[in-house]
Amino acid sequence: MSSQTDQTLRKWNKPAFNETQATGLVEREYGLTVSEIKPLPSYDDQNFYLRVTPSEGNEDSVEEYVLKIMNREDSRNPGLIEVQTLIMKFLSDEGFPVATPRVTKKGEIMFLESIDVGSATQGYLVRLLNYLPGQTVATIPVGPPILYEVGQLAAKLDKTLAEKFHNPLIKHLHRGNFIWNLANVPLLEQYLPALNQDRDLEMVKWVIQQFKLKVAPKLSNFRPCINHGDLNDHNILLDTDSASPGSPRYRVSGILDFDMSYGCYVFEVAITIMYMMIESEDPLGVGGHVLAGFESIVPLTTEERDALFLLVSGRFAQSLVMSAHTVRLHPENEEYLMITAKKGWRHLAKLLEAGQEAVEKIWFETAKQYN
Repeated sequence: MSSQTDQTLRKWNKPAFNETQATGLVEREYGLTVSEIKPLPSYDDQNFYLRVTPSEGNEDSVEEYVLKIMNREDSRNPGLIEVQTLIMKFLSDEGFPVATPRVTKKGEIMFLESIDVGSATQGYLVRLLNYLPGQTVATIPVGPPILYEVGQLAAKLDKTLAEKFHNPLIKHLHRGNFIWNLANVPLLEQYLPALNQDRDLEMVKWVIQQFKLKVAPKLSNFRPCINHGDLNDHNILLDTDSASPGSPRYRVSGILDFDMSYGCYVFEVAITIMYMMIESEDPLGVGGHVLAGFESIVPLTTEERDALFLLVSGRFAQSLVMSAHTVRLHPENEEYLMITAKKGWRHLAKLLEAGQEAVEKIWFETAKQYN
C-alpha cells in the first residue's frame, strides 16, 4: 500500500455523514421523526444533536438525543463498543450521570451502517444516546469544590466497575497498543514527525525518556482497573444546583465519551488532573484538589504517588502529539482538535520547568489539607 493510499484510508477513518443521511438513519432504525439536527464537535467519531417530534399523547415532552457514529477503526471491534455501551447502562443504573442508549426497532443497542467511500465500502457502528444537558467544565471557571468532586467521581467510577461490573465482554477492554492508554506513552515516538523541530519536540522526547526509565518498569506494581480514560474538560458536564442565579453553585451533571480500556487507578487520576489543568488560571494548583477527591475513595500507594508527575506529563504528551498528528490527517477539523493544544504546550512547559519535587509538594500539601 502506498503512503498516499494509506493516508487516504486514514482520512476515511472518521465518518463523514451529512445531516440528511443522519436523519435518515434515525428515522429508519429507530422510527423517530427528527425535527432538529445539528453536528456536534468530535475527535475521531461523528456526533449529531437531535430533537425528535414527540409521540402522540406526549406533545409536551421533549426528546433529545446524540447520534454517535463510531470511527472506522473502532467499528471493526463491535465487542469493544458493545461492552463500553453496557458499562454506560450499568453506571446509569448505579446512579452515575451517564447517557444511555435507545434501542433500535429491532431491540439492538447499536447497528452497523455500510456506505460507499471512494472505491471501497466502509462500515460504521451507530448508537443513539439520550442527550445530557449541562455546560462543559471548559466553559465555566471551576474552583476547588468542583475539582474535588470530579476527582471523587473518577475514583467512584473506577471502583464501582472493579467491584460490581462482571461481563465476559470486558476482555475487549484489554486494548494492547491503544495509543491513549497511559501505559503506551513510549508509542508516541512513531508520531513525533507531526511536531516541529523545536522546544515542543524536546519536551515530549524528555517525557518519553523519563517515562521509559522511571514509570514503565513499575507499571506491574500499579493496581489495575477499568479506566474511563478521557475525563477531560469537554467530557464533564456541570449544572447549577442553586436557586440564586447571582451566585450559582455547580455540580457534575454528566460524563461523556466512554472510550474505555483497562488501565490503573493512578492513570485515571493523572488523566483527570491533566485535563482539569487546561482552563485553570492556576494550573499547577489543580492537582491537589483532584487528588484529594480521588483519594477520599481510592488512596494511592507510595509507588503510585511517586509516578503521578510523570503520568500527568505523559498525558500532556499524548494529547499534544496526537492532536498534531490528527490535524495533519483532518486539517478541516483543526479548531476542535487543537482545543487542548492552545494552552497545553504552555502548561506542560510550566510543569516541567517547576520540576517534580516542587509540583508534588503543591499537590500533596493541598491534598493533605482535606484530611
